[in-house]
Amino acid sequence: MTNVNYKKICAELMETLAPKQRTVIERRFGLKASKRAGALGFQRETLEAIGKDYGICRERVRQVEKAAMTKMKKRIADYKEIPQVFGRHLKNAGGVREEAALLEELGGDEFRPHANFLLVLNGEFIRFAENDAFKSFWAIDDSSAQAAKNFVSSSARFLEEKKSLATIRELAASLGLKKSIAESYLGISRRVQKNKDGLYGLCEWPEVNPKGIKDKIYLLFKKTGSPLHFTEVARQIEGSLVQTVHNELIRDRRFVLIGRGKYALKDWGYVAGDVKDVILKIFGEENRPLTRREILDRVMKQRQIKEN
Repeated sequence: MTNVNYKKICAELMETLAPKQRTVIERRFGLKASKRAGALGFQRETLEAIGKDYGICRERVRQVEKAAMTKMKKRIADYKEIPQVFGRHLKNAGGVREEAALLEELGGDEFRPHANFLLVLNGEFIRFAENDAFKSFWAIDDSSAQAAKNFVSSSARFLEEKKSLATIRELAASLGLKKSIAESYLGISRRVQKNKDGLYGLCEWPEVNPKGIKDKIYLLFKKTGSPLHFTEVARQIEGSLVQTVHNELIRDRRFVLIGRGKYALKDWGYVAGDVKDVILKIFGEENRPLTRREILDRVMKQRQIKEN
């Protein structure tokens, strides 16, 4: 947060507005606490909701809002600290910042609506609406926005080729960016996301967005790096049932039963199927006769069972 008194500036800017104009602006930008709002007391309202209360159409509300904004734009130039503070903040982030993060940093919970209102009214910076690829974000200019989008695309390609999670240091180094700027750029992406351990991956990866109990099981195996008994898996996943965990281990082809209730990841080189399937695969790979000892040694690397 900054030392700028956003609430005071907003109040001063609205002093010359007509009562209806002021109310429309307060409700459209959530500048006034409302009992029907959430825990923070602030809530932006739609044109329809405001029009219904006044008995006018949404287009008329839009006209009132536009007239009020036009009147205030003539006065916002007197507050030179606003573009200076906002511009400096965006510049430190590489010229781009995801909207929710930017408003939180500028105004915190209490003055987030006021910071948003002043950003919109000031008009010096560009807001990019959310879409399938990006969250809503603010930028100093178009070139900064394009640089951020290019970095996100490069990071996605890097992760696709690496096929595993990456640190922010790895991703930043790929294009020679500062870590803080790389983090800011990736903050606008919907596809490249950070998991709870602070590592980056693609949103469809279970390591980033686990879907249900089967992905939680997969992540546990990845974390431990060794085979686990199904009861141990259930014990380590809070709220899970032993039978549910066992059923998922049986059904999901990512997991291989290696003996005595123990499972491992197929990714680790374990062969799915019975012991005979393992033996057949060994002969297929070797393409030569094998001694009993050789077969046993190879099988024991795949299965935790008795030699007989």
